[in-house]
Amino acid sequence: MAAVRVEAVLAAAEEEEAEKRRSITVEKELELEYDLGNLLAVDRNPPPAAALRGAGPRREALLRALARDNTQLLVSRLWELPAERAGGAGGPLVAQLPEPTFRLPREKPAPKPRPPTRWEQFARLKGIRRKKKTSLVWDEQAKEWRRRWGYKRAGGDPSRAWLAEVPAGADPEEDQFARLRREKRERVARNELNRLRNLARAHRAGSAVPAAPLHPTGHQDRDELRRVARVARVSTASLGRFQPRLPKEPAEPPSRSGGKKRRFQPLLGNLAAERSRQLELLRDMGSKKPVLDITRAVNKQLRAEEAEAAAANKGKKQSKRGKRGRRQQRPGRSGKKSGARRQPQQQKPAGGGTGG
Repeated sequence: MAAVRVEAVLAAAEEEEAEKRRSITVEKELELEYDLGNLLAVDRNPPPAAALRGAGPRREALLRALARDNTQLLVSRLWELPAERAGGAGGPLVAQLPEPTFRLPREKPAPKPRPPTRWEQFARLKGIRRKKKTSLVWDEQAKEWRRRWGYKRAGGDPSRAWLAEVPAGADPEEDQFARLRREKRERVARNELNRLRNLARAHRAGSAVPAAPLHPTGHQDRDELRRVARVARVSTASLGRFQPRLPKEPAEPPSRSGGKKRRFQPLLGNLAAERSRQLELLRDMGSKKPVLDITRAVNKQLRAEEAEAAAANKGKKQSKRGKRGRRQQRPGRSGKKSGARRQPQQQKPAGGGTGG
């Protein structure tokens, strides 16, 4: 009985060893295609069609076994790559992946190219190429490397220097430091204006809605802030439907165009209402009397009356202004001036005409 037990234990050990070897060794009729840079393995072997028919535990077990075998082949290929220890001898083993060869599809569409600025368009037209400069230069005064532009740049700010050179032909009494500060403010304002123009041009090119001018911080009024908030809300893919709302903001999110959203009647639904609409349309088309929109007619009449009243008031104001101007004139003084002006015209040059 003890011999039987030993044989059973040996058989179980052999089966376990065979299972381990079988879990590492996978045989395929067609070799898999590997892209180790993307950790991708493509299996061209056709699966058994009989086992994949229908839905059941047998089909799920076959799919799990197929995925497990392909993963084992991919991991075996990864162990063949050159590897090194990260962070010293006790660190994890890291494999060096090659460059990917298979182009994976993008999850989202490619971003649209940014529209060129006015300077970029001018440079492309004139053939001006951009030269890359280093950001640090040597400052002779401070004896150290400083930035080429911006805060604490090399050479310092000329408007803050203790000495300013008077240009040739300039007014010697003019304050050169005030002139430098004024020119700097003008350059900053001009650059800010160009930046806002580029932003407005890019916004107009990216959307069908004409972009409104957005002023820098400190100059916004209530309407501009409301317009900026609407533009920021509808810039999402859901048109701001899932964005948190501000206090006193309308519940319905606005559309991209800023107008009312068109609502169409459902194609399937109340047949009685559809029949009544069609009959009403046919009745209007068959009637000889034109369809009169009372609201539109009343609004048109009101606009016409307001235009006539505005034109009449404008004429009265002009006539009153003319009477007031004539009333304020002085006849004696105006007569002297007019006589003095006419006197040279009435004189005739000597010998210029016939004797009389």
